[in-house]
Amino acid sequence: ARTILNRQQARYYSEVSAQFPKITTHYTVHPRDKDPRWGEVDMERFVDEADILIVGGGPAGLSAAIRAKQLAAEKGQELRVCLVEKAAEVGGHILSGACLDPVALNELIPDWKEQGAPLNTPVTHDKFSYLTESAKLPIPVFPGWPMDNRGNYVVRLGHVVAWLGQQAEALGVEIYPGTAAAEVLFHEDGSVKGVATGDVGIGKDGAPKDTFARGMELHAKTTIFAEGCRGHLSKQLMSRFGLNAENDPQTYGIGLKEVWEIKAENHKPGLVEHTIGWPLDKNTYGGSFLYHLNEPTPLVAVGFVVGLDYVNPYLSPFQEFQRFKTHPKVRDTFEGGSRIAYGARALNEGGFQSIPKLTFPGGCLVGCGAGFMNVPRVKGSHYAMKSG
Repeated sequence: ARTILNRQQARYYSEVSAQFPKITTHYTVHPRDKDPRWGEVDMERFVDEADILIVGGGPAGLSAAIRAKQLAAEKGQELRVCLVEKAAEVGGHILSGACLDPVALNELIPDWKEQGAPLNTPVTHDKFSYLTESAKLPIPVFPGWPMDNRGNYVVRLGHVVAWLGQQAEALGVEIYPGTAAAEVLFHEDGSVKGVATGDVGIGKDGAPKDTFARGMELHAKTTIFAEGCRGHLSKQLMSRFGLNAENDPQTYGIGLKEVWEIKAENHKPGLVEHTIGWPLDKNTYGGSFLYHLNEPTPLVAVGFVVGLDYVNPYLSPFQEFQRFKTHPKVRDTFEGGSRIAYGARALNEGGFQSIPKLTFPGGCLVGCGAGFMNVPRVKGSHYAMKSG
């Protein structure tokens, strides 16, 4: 009887689902060469070439571009460096705390202060605490410990990245925003040739529209992949070249962040505060950050990180983040304020032992895509820059 019931249910749902639009499948699942709607479409791609091609306009990718042009200038050589970035503008997809260690910026652009880099908030107070349901227990942070943030800056990383983009363009780097790399291209010998950008003008049903435009191919002697955490092209390269054959498996977390405009009396520019404990249980990895920015308006960046190895299927990282802001020792900061921005992103948490092999024929990995994140320091931006 149970088997008959299941068959009846299957038949019923099959008949009902037929009344609704079909889910569009990607052309990589059903190749276009077998679809008659694509028979008359010109699929030839325009091809351009560069000396160095960089995929991703974050801290790592832009640092790589800047350094390449600096070295070329030092040696008196012409070097064409191109960078593709999927966001509509450089810095548009950047999401981070961020409490920035300026060590990489000091090395890359020593006169960054004179050049107007948007590092406006030096850390003035540094706190680390353990939260119970109703109390905050301070944990001492001694000089030299990983959590010591003296000498660092609270920044809006999107603004810093936009400024790095300006520095790169001033050196002659060609930046193409709004251009997503969709495919890795290979030479006949298996080495990386470059990337192809995505096609545009495809209907929901998978058919070409009148506005269809084929993506272009970008070839380079060296292609640097700076896609960020879990970049889809970087994953393909790791598999193809066995880059993670000898490192520990990477682990991941999800980081949620909000920017709040708060009352002036609750604002403490330069305050950096991290917590562990409540609302997470002892078996769930995670914690929070709260950074006070020195901006024309009183702003704070608040965030919550949860390791993605949590075992409770009912746990919602977003809801835990909202609960965190209700803590008696936290909520006063937000009283009378308003949230003006929010977002989330994946984080590498495996550490040094999870960094894969970085080079392969025709290119390399840099930044978060390669796992450059120091979990004890709660920092990755300057490591990403140094890797670039």
